[in-house]
Amino acid sequence: MIEDSPFVAAAPVLVPMPAERPYTYAVPAGMRVVPGSIVRVPLGPRQVAGIVWDGAVEKVDAKKLRPIEQVFDCPPIDRAMRRFVDWIAQYTLSPPGMVARMLLRAPEAFDPEPWIEGLQRTFANPDRMTGARMRVLETAEGGLAWTRSGLAHAAGVSSTVIDGLKAQGVFETVMIPPRPVVAAPDPSYAQPSLMPDQSDAAAMLGTNVAAGAFGVTLLDGVTGSGKTEVYFEAVAAALDRGKQVLILLPEIALTHAFLERFQERFGAKPAEWHSDLPPRMRERVWRQVSEGGVRVVAGARSALFLPFRELGLIVVDEEHDPAYKQEDRVFYNARDMAVVRGHIGGFPVVLASATPSVESRVNACQG
Repeated sequence: MIEDSPFVAAAPVLVPMPAERPYTYAVPAGMRVVPGSIVRVPLGPRQVAGIVWDGAVEKVDAKKLRPIEQVFDCPPIDRAMRRFVDWIAQYTLSPPGMVARMLLRAPEAFDPEPWIEGLQRTFANPDRMTGARMRVLETAEGGLAWTRSGLAHAAGVSSTVIDGLKAQGVFETVMIPPRPVVAAPDPSYAQPSLMPDQSDAAAMLGTNVAAGAFGVTLLDGVTGSGKTEVYFEAVAAALDRGKQVLILLPEIALTHAFLERFQERFGAKPAEWHSDLPPRMRERVWRQVSEGGVRVVAGARSALFLPFRELGLIVVDEEHDPAYKQEDRVFYNARDMAVVRGHIGGFPVVLASATPSVESRVNACQG
C-alpha cells in the first residue's frame, strides 16, 4: 500500500509522446501489471495506451498519482523489445516515448479478436429433403463448424436454406475462434533443388539458425543468382525450430510476385506489413504476431517494431536500399536496427543484396 493513498503500488508507464522517461501511475487494488503490460492511462484530458516499463518509480506525492485505468488483455511486450526501444532512443537521441509510439500503432489490437458465430451439425434431420439441403448436409459432414455464409457458399445454396435447416434444429450455434490472417507455412512443402554454391550457402545459414546465437551474414550475389531461394532455407530452418521470422523488404520490392514465390516454397503466403495495409488487417496482423499465430512476416521497415513473441531470424533483403532509412520523428536505418535487434534477441540476421552497401561489405570483410 502506498502511504496516504488508496492504491497498492505504483508503476512506471512509457506513453507514446515526446517524454524523456516513463511517467509514474498508481496501480489500483486487484489490478496486476508486469513490465511490458499494455495499459490505458490518463494523460492530461486524454486516455492513451502505454507500456509498463522497467526500472524504479519516481518519488511522487501519492496524492498526485493518477491510476492506471485498464490493463489490456494482450501479451506483454517482452524484455528484448523493451531493451530495443531503449537502445534506439539512446542511439538516435530520440524520446523513448516516440520510439514506443511505433510499437503501439494498432490500438484496436490490444483487445482480443471477437469470436465468430458459426453453425455445427446436430443429430437431427430435416422434415423434408431437397437437393439443396442434401448438398448442405454433405458439406457439413465431419462435425466441423462453419460460418453461415461460408457453408452456403461451399454448398452452392442461398443463406435461406441454411436458416431453414437451423430453424429445424439440424444446426446449432457455436462460437468459432478468429481465423488466422494467413495459413501456417510448411518448411518441407516444396524443398528446392539448389546448385552446389547455393547449397553451401544455404547449409551455412541453416547452421547459424540452428545454433540459435547472434551473427550477421551478408548474402552477396548478382541478380538472378538465387539469393531468395537460399535465404528461404534459413527461414525454413527457423520455422523448424519453432521460431518466428521477419523478412524486411523495401516497400517497392514487397510485390505480389515475391508473395507468390514464398507461397510456392512454403505452401502459404507470409503476413504482410506495409503502409497500404488496411487498418483492420494491420490490427489482426499485430495481434496474431504478438500471440505467436503468425509465423512469418514480410514487411517494410516499420515491421521491425511488431511485438514478436518468438522471433528467431531477420532477413533484410536489398539491404543497400535507402528506403530503409526513416527521416521522420525518429531517425534510423532499419537495416542497422535489425542487426541490433538480432544482437539483443540473440538470433541471426541475414543481409542480402546484389549490390551490398559499402559499410556492409567492409563489415563482412572484417568479420
